[in-house]
Amino acid sequence: MLICGLKLTHDGAVALLQDNRLLFSIEMEKIGNNDRYSAIEDIRDVEQLLAREGFTLSGIDEFVVDGWGGDDADALAVQPRLQITAENNFLSLLNFGREAELPVARYQEKTLASDVLEEFRFNRLPYKGAQLPYSSFLHVTGHLMSAYATSPFAAKKEPAFLLIWDGGMYPRLYHFDPAVNTMTNLGPLFLMIGNMYSIFAQHFGPFRVKGNFAKDSLSVAGKVMAYIALGKVQPELFKKMDDVYYEHYETPMGFANVFTNEFKKSIEGCDIPDENILATFHDYLGSMLVEKLGQKLSRTPLKAGNLCLAGGCALNIKWNSQIRQSGLFRQVYVPPFPNDSGSAIGMAAALLYKRTGLTCLDWNVYGGPALGRPSAPEGWQPRACSLKELASLLHHSGEPVVFLNGRAELGPRALGNRSILASPASPGMKDILNDIKQREHYRPVSPICLEEYAADIFSPGHADPYMLFDHQVRRQWLHRIPAVTHLDGSARLQTVNSSQNPEIHELLMHFCAESGIPLLCNTSANFHGKGFFPDVTSAAAWAGTNYIWSDCTLFERTSRLLRQPTEQHAAQIA
Repeated sequence: MLICGLKLTHDGAVALLQDNRLLFSIEMEKIGNNDRYSAIEDIRDVEQLLAREGFTLSGIDEFVVDGWGGDDADALAVQPRLQITAENNFLSLLNFGREAELPVARYQEKTLASDVLEEFRFNRLPYKGAQLPYSSFLHVTGHLMSAYATSPFAAKKEPAFLLIWDGGMYPRLYHFDPAVNTMTNLGPLFLMIGNMYSIFAQHFGPFRVKGNFAKDSLSVAGKVMAYIALGKVQPELFKKMDDVYYEHYETPMGFANVFTNEFKKSIEGCDIPDENILATFHDYLGSMLVEKLGQKLSRTPLKAGNLCLAGGCALNIKWNSQIRQSGLFRQVYVPPFPNDSGSAIGMAAALLYKRTGLTCLDWNVYGGPALGRPSAPEGWQPRACSLKELASLLHHSGEPVVFLNGRAELGPRALGNRSILASPASPGMKDILNDIKQREHYRPVSPICLEEYAADIFSPGHADPYMLFDHQVRRQWLHRIPAVTHLDGSARLQTVNSSQNPEIHELLMHFCAESGIPLLCNTSANFHGKGFFPDVTSAAAWAGTNYIWSDCTLFERTSRLLRQPTEQHAAQIA
């Protein structure tokens, strides 16, 4: 059975299951250097994405479409593709350029008693002159199923709690028990939807917008998480934030700006640095998350030592780590696509469960689009280059290298196959990478580390293959890997072993033999504001590096960029 999951709005994607095996999930942003968060706006896009992998629309057994929008148009931000009706919602989807309307399920359930796994059936998926049958589930259902079905708990048929906190919903706790096939809604932890974080931030510091009204932004939250390392948490402000929350709460949509403006009034004349305000608000939400989660668990008879986190807020590595370190759970799992990049997978998993009762997917994080055929772009000289030779180049040159290999990663993190890699030994390397990426100076660069060495270098140093938790660099390593140490001494660690990514593992082994350091700098390889490079030609057109490695071939720029190894790197290898 072939099930095709579709996410049509931002982070648009097409995912294909063959029985319970995920064949691929291709996000629009990872095709042709498209913009980040690109949507699917025409059924032609679906046809073309399937054709890339050798499939046709007519060969699919079942389609399932992500739900979207609430039931109150006045409470929603303007969404030009969305129409709300009493029965269900409609999304516009072009049929090869011609307007069409697609009925879909909503964003989330209406009440705690609603069945979050309810399947909605429609018959209006447009394809040329036909209308195809399809299913739709609530948007939140996609987050639930993408998290549980890819977790180690599903493989063991273990129960788990699931905490979903997305841009348009409160943090809500669920419990899934595969033994009795029940998904229980335990209700919200508190009444702040996920876009509170990015909207609050847009009233302060470098994220400030004009006026007293900010809109949700998909790109702000990650920058804020980096920026707060410049600030200091002031716990005395928690009481002011509490007072505003309890005195001024309104309906979910719009409350973020109300909360922020009332908070600004409460601190007038206090002369608090913006970076401290943002660091404090971050800590306020993280502390509330852990506290309310503990209270919710204490009031339910349901038991599970496992927790899955999903929704856009699960990209917040510091909150993830606070929850993991709280001791509330034996294991905490976050999929590499906790935001809407995993919604197409979640839709397909939900329909598979409905049809077969299966809750576990056979999947691999490197299930995105394959690389375009390598070629020798004009102005670049190719030569054979083994991973051992590449490790030597990285160590001795002090230069970054674009590393393109196999299929792209699922989700927003570059996990080795669409990466820029570099030696971590020089503190100047972080500035070089941020400069060529056109990123702010305070943004961190992540370490990709051999799993067996992680605990020696980082605390806690657990295996973290998807770069979704916070770790502290141990004191004795601070001077050896400054390029991957953030301003607060932390690192967004990715660990790797030989089964997860054999090429990266081998490269790290060779680099460790050369340098004594079992890790490299790792940041995403892409044009500014675009998805990952889809091929060598795109990377060559980018004026960022002198080297591109792909499929045992090193491409070297013939007219070199004028970038010399830093003095610190020269001292490290001397």
